[in-house]
Amino acid sequence: MSITIKDVAREAGVSVATVSRVLNGSPNVSHSSAKLVNETIERLGYSPNFLGRNLRKRQTNVILVIMPNAEHSLYMKICVGMQSYGQKYGYDIITASSNATTDVETRHMNMLFNRTVDGVVLMGTNFDAETLNRLSKTYDIALCCEGVTGANVLTVTVDDEKAGYDAAKALIEKGHKRIAFVGVNTKAISANSREKGFRKALAEAGLDLPDEYVYKNTFDHIDGARAMEKFMSLPEPPTAVFTVSDTMAMCAIRKAVELGYTVGKDISVIGFDNITMCEMTNPSLSTVEQPCLQMGELVCQKLIENIGSEKKDNGYYTVAHKVILRESTGD
Repeated sequence: MSITIKDVAREAGVSVATVSRVLNGSPNVSHSSAKLVNETIERLGYSPNFLGRNLRKRQTNVILVIMPNAEHSLYMKICVGMQSYGQKYGYDIITASSNATTDVETRHMNMLFNRTVDGVVLMGTNFDAETLNRLSKTYDIALCCEGVTGANVLTVTVDDEKAGYDAAKALIEKGHKRIAFVGVNTKAISANSREKGFRKALAEAGLDLPDEYVYKNTFDHIDGARAMEKFMSLPEPPTAVFTVSDTMAMCAIRKAVELGYTVGKDISVIGFDNITMCEMTNPSLSTVEQPCLQMGELVCQKLIENIGSEKKDNGYYTVAHKVILRESTGD
């Protein structure tokens, strides 16, 4: 017969609630009671579901990845990198989608709070810096893809400002002087930094960015089409467009084609991320690549090191991006 939590409680002479609190790491248990319960657990060989791999350290060897949505191949490619690294050290990676809502994200975080997982990687979060800093003092968390201003939390991302700069520079070097920008109205560091870098490159080249060449709304792919429709209706439309995501860039290309323009000749388009579909579209999409596998491996490595260490690494790590030019910019 398998040992139950009631067997542990009876053998230790405590309540089931006390055993549960010890398993969940609750501070509302005396040191002597916690010691007694843990010794009884080890002696009886009790294993609460899959949590008992290392009860002394309360490790599960599982890391949870919470994504804003499950539709973006960028996130899944990063997870592949995490799995590649994690499996070498006996860690499993599980994923969940928050639908970009705080309530759902918090429910998923309960897996960390009740020690169902050892750590969490947030690929975009609704938590503010104060909340993240408070949580990081007790739990092992990391940010990936998207940092949070003021958060003293392990973070792995690209240098978004430099990436936006390089995207604009690539278009400028192709001779474009009327370059439009498609961004988002958000507090997201990544999108705002890409816009900052883009504007910096244009300013250095002595190029204007008139208001009519800027479209900002949401990350929804349809906004790429709406932006292109706006730009191409102008008396003097741009000759090139940079969008802060590939999905918006793809929708922009489709709209340009519908309007009768040849992408790569009449209008150039460059996106951001280098998701799998970039090479499958017609024309293929020029983009700024985020090295997903490398990001996944690095965030997994640093988080695992934190899980096994009393001294936490809350560093901000950037990995190298790359501009990839394809047919949508005439390459």
